[in-house]
Amino acid sequence: MVELRYTAGNIINPNVHKIGILALGSHLENHGPALPIDTDAKIASYIALQSSLESGAKFLGIIYPAHEIEEINHGVHFSIEEVANNIIEALNSAKKYLAIEKVIIVNAHGGNIPLFAYIDSIEDKTQLDIIINNKIVESEGPHGGSGELSMCKILGILNEDEIANQTNLIEFGEVGLSKFKKARKNDPGIEEGAYEIENNGVYVDDTFGKQLLNLAINSVLLEVEKLLDY
Repeated sequence: MVELRYTAGNIINPNVHKIGILALGSHLENHGPALPIDTDAKIASYIALQSSLESGAKFLGIIYPAHEIEEINHGVHFSIEEVANNIIEALNSAKKYLAIEKVIIVNAHGGNIPLFAYIDSIEDKTQLDIIINNKIVESEGPHGGSGELSMCKILGILNEDEIANQTNLIEFGEVGLSKFKKARKNDPGIEEGAYEIENNGVYVDDTFGKQLLNLAINSVLLEVEKLLDY
């Protein structure tokens, strides 16, 4: 058996090789005409990969299915049990082949938040310590709004020719989740986001986009440090 040089390269600590970073987003949902349907997946992957590059932790790729609450129908989503099972399979594979012991899941899709209640079960079935990082969902603002537009400008996946049409809520009512009346009624946060889009519109700001991405990456790096401490 070859002796691996765990201290080699630009890493923050040799034990970082025991930590994996997994992206969780959504690949199939509408975000208005200026953003692709896999916006959340690409944002999550960027944050997870960049955090891996800066820390030396293992990048574990991305989970394919995503969940959404019943009141919101703007894409193709799956049951929370199916998403959880997919995560369990991916993490057990990483544990087997990469000797991972601890994992940070970078979530960039608000519809996945109900998954948090399953983390204890996922830990039991993988025997891994798991942290879910939800910083970008907490920070970016409304669905398809200025935060996502600005980040996607930085990532190179924004269609700038369609920005003017992003707030045509009659045709693209998924922006700000404006058209989902029941969800707005049930969730003050969704109502606030919809109100913001309807009354203030959207904008694109490169500095804002960079700040959001850096905030999320730094948050994941802090989680890596936390896992290294125990």
